[in-house]
Amino acid sequence: MQLSELKRYQLATITAVTPSTATKSDAATLNTDAAKFDAISTRLMTLGFVPGEQVKILATGLFGRDPLLVQVGFTRFALRRTEAERIQVEALKS
Repeated sequence: MQLSELKRYQLATITAVTPSTATKSDAATLNTDAAKFDAISTRLMTLGFVPGEQVKILATGLFGRDPLLVQVGFTRFALRRTEAERIQVEALKS
């Protein structure tokens, strides 16, 4: 599932950061080495969006639910929905 599909306050673990050329169907087969060729994916990984980190959405924008306020660890970021779609997550059961 993509980070942009999470509900508010739902905790998830990042599984991969995919490049913009990846589709939903092949995102699960990509590893993080493929993301190094995409500037935005590389930047997301530099900011802390790496496999194994826990993440949750704290708030969404009013119009089109864009941007998303996302928390990784103790740090909060505002991400565009298109950026959040590059981050693959696995929802944790609460």
